[in-house]
Amino acid sequence: MPRITWISSRTDGPVTSRDRHSPRILGINPWIYDFAAYNLWSRPVGLLACLEMLRRTGCTVSLLDCLDGSWSNVPWPEPSPDGSGRLPKIEVPKPLQLEHVPRRFSRYGLPMHTVRETLTDLDPPPDLVVITTLMTYWYPGARAASELVRTIWPDTSVVLGGVYATACPEHAESLDSFDLILSGPLEAEENWRSLWRLLKSEPPPLPEDAGLTFFRQGYPSPQYSFLLASRGCPLSCTYCASGILYPGLARRDPENVIDEAARDWQRGARDFAFFDDALLLAPQPWLEELLACLPARLPGVRLHAPNALHVRALDSRTCQLLKAAGLSTIRLGLETANFASRPDSKLSREEWDAGLRNLFAAGFNRRQIGAYILFGLPGQDFNDVHQAAAFAWSYGIQPHVAEYSPIPGSGLFSEAERCSDYPLSEEPLFQNSSVWPCVPGGFSWSARQHLRSVLSSARPKGG
Repeated sequence: MPRITWISSRTDGPVTSRDRHSPRILGINPWIYDFAAYNLWSRPVGLLACLEMLRRTGCTVSLLDCLDGSWSNVPWPEPSPDGSGRLPKIEVPKPLQLEHVPRRFSRYGLPMHTVRETLTDLDPPPDLVVITTLMTYWYPGARAASELVRTIWPDTSVVLGGVYATACPEHAESLDSFDLILSGPLEAEENWRSLWRLLKSEPPPLPEDAGLTFFRQGYPSPQYSFLLASRGCPLSCTYCASGILYPGLARRDPENVIDEAARDWQRGARDFAFFDDALLLAPQPWLEELLACLPARLPGVRLHAPNALHVRALDSRTCQLLKAAGLSTIRLGLETANFASRPDSKLSREEWDAGLRNLFAAGFNRRQIGAYILFGLPGQDFNDVHQAAAFAWSYGIQPHVAEYSPIPGSGLFSEAERCSDYPLSEEPLFQNSSVWPCVPGGFSWSARQHLRSVLSSARPKGG
C-alpha cells in the first residue's frame, strides 16, 4: 500500500525528532466528481503554494493527491507519452440536482479504500487538514474528503480553499463540512490569521515570495511537473475568473523558477506544463531570461502550454525562444473568429495572423498547435462555433472546443444567470460546463451530435 510521509520544515526530507513540536498540516487534492475528466498535466498549484508557505514558517507538511497516477500498485490508465491522459473512474449516483442530465456520473482518482487506508496509516496524525477545490462544481469531492477525514480524525480541524471556496463561499459555508473557508489566497492577511487561529498560535510573518513557491516533495517520482513563473493576469476577459482567484499580477525570479523545476527534473520528470495565465504578457528581458536558461538546466525537457497563450505576444523573438526552450504543445486563445464582437479585447485578426506566421517561421509544425474556441456562451449559436473551427482549420491547426462554465464574480456571470434555465448562483453544480448551462435546453446527446457535425463540417476535406 502506498504511503505518504511528513516532510520537515527544515529540509526537503522526512521529519526527525527536532520536528516533533511543529504543527502538522496535511493537504488533500480530492477526487473529481463529474461527467467527464481528463488529466492535462494537472497539479493543485494553489494547495502546493499553501503547503510550501506553511512549511517555510515551521510546519511539517504532507500531501495526498487523489489524482496522482504515480503511486505504485494502484491501477491507472496508461498515460500518453507526454504524461497527460485519462483518469481512473468508478460510476457513482448523480446528485439529485443533476439527475435529469443524460450522462453517466463518476468519481475520478484513487480508489476510496486506498485513500482511507493511506490516511489511517499516517502517523502521527495531522493537526490540520487543508482541502482544495479546482472547480466550483467539484465540491462533492471536497465534501467527501472532509467526511472521510472527520471519520478518521474527529478532532482535527478541516480547512477548505481553492476555486469553490473563493467563488462560492456562502454555499461552502452551508455544507457545514469545514471549520474554515479560505476565500482567496492563503497569504491574504485575514486568511493567514484565521488559519493560525485554528492552530491556536500567533501567525508568524509570511515567508518571502509567499504564494509563489510550491511544495513539490509530495511527488517523489513525478511522471510530469509544472512551471509557474507568474500568478494572475492583467486582462479582464468577461468569461474568465483569473482576476477573482488571484487579483493583480506577480512574477517570480526566473532563476528561482528554474531551480525549483530542476528538482523535479532530478526526480525523473521530463514533461513540464506552464500553468501561467499570462506567461507571455511580461517584459521581454524577464521572459528571455526564463526561456533561455531552460535547455541547459533541464536537458531533454518537453514543455507544454495547455493554458491558452496570448497570441498578440507571439512576436518573432518570443517564438524563437519558445522553440529553443523545448515547447512542444501549444494552445492558443482564439475563442471566436468574430473579431469585431469578441467577448474580450485580447486579440485582433492582424495579431492572430502575425502570431501564427511567427510560430511557423520559428519551426513549429501545425500538429503542435491547437486553438481553443468557446462554446456555450450566453446567446451564442452553433454557427459561431462553425466559423471559429473553420477559421482555425484554414491555418491548418486543430480547433479544441472549450465548453463555457459560468463562474460567480466573472464579468459574464450576470448575463449567464439571465439566459440559463438553472439557478446558477444557488447551486454550483449547475455551473458545470458539461451540462451546457447557458445552451437552450442544456446538454442532450442529439445536441452533442449536432455540435460534432458542426465541427466536422468545418474541417476541410482531406484535412
